[in-house]
Amino acid sequence: MGNFDFVRQTLPSLHDDCARAESYLSSDPRSACFYSRRVVEELVGYLYDVLSLRTPYRDDLAAKIGDPAFKAKVPQGIGQKLTAIRRIANTAVHENRQIRPDVSLAVLRELFNVVVWTSYHHSPSPDVVPLQAQFDPALAAKAAPLSREEVARLAAKFREQDEAHARELAEKNERLAQHEAEIAQLKAQIAAAQAAAAPDTRDYDEAAARDLFIDVLLNEAGWELAEQRDREFEVTGMPNAEGKGFVDYVLWGADGLPLAVVEAKRTAKSPEVGQQQAKLYADCLEKQFGRRPVIFYTNGYEHRIWDDAGGYPPRETQGFYTRDELELLIQRRRTKLPLSSAPVNTDIAGRPYQVRAIKAVSDAFDRKQREALLVMATGSGKTRTTIALVDLLQKTNWVKRVLFLADRTALVNQAANAFKEHLSGSTTVNLVTEKAVEGRVYVSTYPTMMNLINEVDGGVRRFGPGYFDLIVIDEAHRSVYAKYGAIFDYFDAMLVGLTATPKDEVDHNTYRLFHLEDGVPTDNYSLDEAVDAGYLVPPKGISVGTQFLRSGIKYDDLTEEEKDQWDALDWGEDGPPDEVGAEELNRFLFNEDTVDKVLETLMMQGYKVAGGDRLGKTIIFAKSQKHAEFIEKRFNLAYPELAGRFARVITHGTPYAQSLIDDFSIRDKAPHVAISVDMLDTGIDVPEVVNLVFFKMVRSKSKFWQMIGRGTRLCPDLFGPGEDKEDFLVFDFCGNLEYFSQDLPGSQGQLQKSLSQRLFEARLGLVTALGSDEPNLRSSTVKNAARGRGGDEPRQLRRPAAPPGRRKVRICGRVERARAAGRRGPARPRRSAILGPRRR
Repeated sequence: MGNFDFVRQTLPSLHDDCARAESYLSSDPRSACFYSRRVVEELVGYLYDVLSLRTPYRDDLAAKIGDPAFKAKVPQGIGQKLTAIRRIANTAVHENRQIRPDVSLAVLRELFNVVVWTSYHHSPSPDVVPLQAQFDPALAAKAAPLSREEVARLAAKFREQDEAHARELAEKNERLAQHEAEIAQLKAQIAAAQAAAAPDTRDYDEAAARDLFIDVLLNEAGWELAEQRDREFEVTGMPNAEGKGFVDYVLWGADGLPLAVVEAKRTAKSPEVGQQQAKLYADCLEKQFGRRPVIFYTNGYEHRIWDDAGGYPPRETQGFYTRDELELLIQRRRTKLPLSSAPVNTDIAGRPYQVRAIKAVSDAFDRKQREALLVMATGSGKTRTTIALVDLLQKTNWVKRVLFLADRTALVNQAANAFKEHLSGSTTVNLVTEKAVEGRVYVSTYPTMMNLINEVDGGVRRFGPGYFDLIVIDEAHRSVYAKYGAIFDYFDAMLVGLTATPKDEVDHNTYRLFHLEDGVPTDNYSLDEAVDAGYLVPPKGISVGTQFLRSGIKYDDLTEEEKDQWDALDWGEDGPPDEVGAEELNRFLFNEDTVDKVLETLMMQGYKVAGGDRLGKTIIFAKSQKHAEFIEKRFNLAYPELAGRFARVITHGTPYAQSLIDDFSIRDKAPHVAISVDMLDTGIDVPEVVNLVFFKMVRSKSKFWQMIGRGTRLCPDLFGPGEDKEDFLVFDFCGNLEYFSQDLPGSQGQLQKSLSQRLFEARLGLVTALGSDEPNLRSSTVKNAARGRGGDEPRQLRRPAAPPGRRKVRICGRVERARAAGRRGPARPRRSAILGPRRR
C-alpha cells in the first residue's frame, strides 16, 4: 500500500511513476526527484489534453506551466508547486550532487498535493480521492526501490517510448483521431463526475515545504547557509515587548557585514505581509553593523526585492542575488554617477537624435524608472545608439553586464560585431556560438537565452535573476513578449526596447510592458523626420496587385473560357469550390503566370544601376521556402543568360546562407536579387537595396515596417558619380499597403532609357546623319553599333519570335488575350527588362 494508490483509478497512466517516486524517498532522494519530475511532465500534458489547451511556442515543461492559458485554468498555488518541483528536480536530474532527504520529502509532499488536486478536479473518479489525507513518509518507506542502474535503464526506455510514440503520431493520422476521441470521452466522464463531487476542502498549503524551496533558490545563487548566523539571526531594537526579533535569513558579505535579509511568510499569504517586518529587520541590522542590507521578502513561491537605500520601490523577482551581485548593488549606492550630466560618446552615436534618445533614457533611469522604449526608424542607427547608451551606463557605474536579445542568429552576429567594433573595452560574448565565455556584453537569440536560464552548474545557476543589469530587446513588440516573456520576468534588470514601428502603431501591450502611456515612448524618431534631415531615403509605392491577388475571385465572375480552365484543374476529391481566396488562387491557378508577371514588372520597372544596364539590389519577400524556390526557378527560365547567379534564394533553409548574404551586400557582386522568407525581413543592412517586392501578405505591423526599412539606407554615388540614392521602390503585389493604410508617394518605376540603349540610338542617329557622304565612316559606325549590341537591333529591344502553335488561354486577374505560346513555360519578358532604362 502506498500514498498514491488512488491514482490507479483517477490517473492510471501516472501511477507507476508516482509509486517509484515515493519508493526512493528514503534510499535515493535524487531518484525520487527524478520520478517526481516525470510525473509532473505527464500530469501537465494530461491537463493540456483535458482542458483543450493549445501547446505553446515551445513544447517543454517550463513553457507549458508558464503559458497564460494554462495559468488561467490552474490555481496559482498549484502552478507554483509544479514550478517548484520542476526546478528542484532539474537539479536532481542534471547534477550529480547529493539531494538532501528533507528536500526530496518536500518534493513528494508537493507532488501529492498536485496529484490530489488534479485527480479531484480533472479525473472521472473524484470520489476515490483522499481529499483530507497528508503524504505519509512511513508508507513510502515500505516500497521496494530499484537500483540506480535500473533507473538509468528506465529513463532510456521512457525516452525511447516517447520518441516512438511521437513518430507513430506523426506517421499515422488515425492514431491522433483515436487519441482525440479518447480525450473527448474522458472529458465527458470528468464533467459528469465533477457535477456530482463535493466542494474541495483540502488545505494545499505546506509551510514546511516553503523553507526548503527558499533554501533551494538560495543554494542556486551560491548561498550554502552552513553557518548558524545564516538563519534565525537575533536582532535588537524591534518595536515589540521584548525588543527582539529573529531574521529568517541573513546573507553575509565577505567582509562580515550583512548584504541582505530574507523574510519568509506562509505560502497562503501574500509576500507583502512580510514587507514591514523585513524593513524593521533591515533597520536593526543597519544600526548594528553600519550598512543597510538589501531586503527580500517571500512566501516561498513569490519573491520581492527592495533596495530602498538605492531609491527603488519593491519589485517582483524570480529568486535571489549572488554575493557578488549584492555587493555590487550596495556599492552602486555610492559610486553611481548622475546620467543626465554624463557625456555621450559621439564617436559611437553622434547624430543629434541619437544623443537625444540616449539622454531621454538616461533621464528616465535617473528618475528611478527601470524601463525605456525607443521608437526609431529602421536605418537610423538603433544598434549604435544602444552601444553608446551601454558605454555611458558602464562608465557611470550603472551597469556591469548587458544582455542584447534579437530574434535571429544573423541579427545577433551583426550586433556582436558592432559591439566589438565600437565597444572594444568590454568583452562581447555571442551566446549562440560561445557557451562558456565570460564577458560584459552578451548577445543572444531569444530561444538560446530561454534554454540558458535553466542551466545549472554544480548546483549554481549560471545566469541568476541578478546576473544582468540591463537587457536590450531588439524590435520589441507584443509577439516577442508573448513568446519569450519568461526572460524579462526572470531577470531583474533594467529594460530598453527598440522598435521601428511608428509610435502610434505600437500595440498597447508593448507600452504596458514598459509602463508607458500609449503612444508616448521614451523617445521617438520617425522615418519622415529622418528623411527630412537627410539621414534616410523614403519609399515610393507601386501597388500592382491585381484584384484576385488581394481578395480572390469567384467562379461566377469568370468568363466561359476561364470557367473551362477552372473546371479542368485538379481540385482533389471535393471538386472545384465556388470561391477561391487569394492564397489558394496563387497556389492552384496562377503560380506560373503570376510569378512570371511579377518578375517582368520588377525587371521592367525596377530601379537600375551600372548605367541603367542592371537591376539594382532587390529583395523579394516570398511566402515560403517552396514559394521562394519556385520564384528562382521561373526567373532562371525567363533569363537563362544570367547563368543562375543573378537571383538566389536566401532563407534559413539555404545552406551557407550567410555567404550569400555577404555576396549580396557587395555592390557589384551577384546575387542582385535576394528571394527571402523571413531571413532578410529584418536587420540586414545593405544600402544598395533599391527595390522591395512584397510577394506575400504581411499582417504584422512591426514586421511590415522592418521590411520597409530594408531600403531606407543612404547610398552615395549608387547610380553614378554624384547620383546618390534618393528613394527606393516598393512593389506591392498583395495589398499590404492598403492593409496598413500606407499611402506611399507613387512612382511609375524607371522610365529613362539605359546607357546601352542611348549609346545605340546615338550611333544609329549618327549613321542616319552621315548618309552617303562618308561611306567608310558610316560602315565602321554600323559595325561598331552591331558589335556592341550583338546585331542590327539593340539587345534590350529584341524579343524572341513566338513559334507557331496552338492558342492557349491564360488567366491573370482578367483573361489575357490568347497569344502564341507553343513552347512550354511563359513567354519571356522583354530583354529591356534587364537592360532597360536607368532611374531618373
